[in-house]
Amino acid sequence: MPAIPDPLIIATRASPLALWQAEHVRDRLHALHPGLRVELAPMTTRGDQILDRSLSQVGGKGLFIKELEVALLEGRAHLAVHSLKDVPMELAPEFALAAVLAREDPRDAYVAGAGAGALQDLPPGARVGTSSLRRQLVLRAFYPHLAVVPVRGNVGTRLRKLDGGEIDALVMAAAGLKRLGLAQRIREILPTDRFLPAPGQGALAIETRADDAAAIAAVAALDDAATRAATAAERAVSRALGGSCQVPLAAYAEIEGTRLRVRALVGDCSSGAYVQAEASGDAAAAERVGAEAAAELLARGASALLAR
Repeated sequence: MPAIPDPLIIATRASPLALWQAEHVRDRLHALHPGLRVELAPMTTRGDQILDRSLSQVGGKGLFIKELEVALLEGRAHLAVHSLKDVPMELAPEFALAAVLAREDPRDAYVAGAGAGALQDLPPGARVGTSSLRRQLVLRAFYPHLAVVPVRGNVGTRLRKLDGGEIDALVMAAAGLKRLGLAQRIREILPTDRFLPAPGQGALAIETRADDAAAIAAVAALDDAATRAATAAERAVSRALGGSCQVPLAAYAEIEGTRLRVRALVGDCSSGAYVQAEASGDAAAAERVGAEAAAELLARGASALLAR
């Protein structure tokens, strides 16, 4: 194995959740390689800076990783740690996803203000905040009596808006709340039969330069085969549909034994109209199974919904 750089430098966004994720990878690397120095290089990305517009308006989730990739190319970092759902479906050829870590809870969570009941019991006009077109779609499809309010910002920013009375409830990723020690804020874990997760939700990815054999070898043991297969199927659905944060799309794969089942949904978040599909197959052919689910979505009219 090529000699691991010492110190090994991890590029990360500077938000509390991103730092937790990078520190988690650092701790795992310390356990794998005792004595290795691992340092964090926190950075503020364009995605963190632009909070007054939705990601679909300003260039997509790639804004969260661009500065980190520049650090990899310039040799200022060896690894970049991302939430996998923030990683574009097509990486530039100079980069590689060297490891996908075992997944945290992939589901969405309902967080409510004091005195609010369950999501299904919120009164007409109650304001539910979310930063995701996918969640907007599901809320409009299944809870049309609620007012959907776009809310950007990190976990803490969104919770402060809830606590300050700007909104009545939030729908957000359960994984982020759990990782930050905020599981007590979760009023309800939302079922995947309605709130189908985003591709890669709950999983962490480690990106390297494609030609950095030492960095790739250093993190290889962190790769979780089941999570990589499941998320590969989910990302294949998104890739086939031109997936980005501009597409209200969900895809979630589950593995049992050697079999993989992926469920997918796409729609028009302004009206709540949607189509859904699923496909099953060998987990070793995860991307093919995901592509089959995408083809079924298209056969059921996904193109017309996306064109809106």
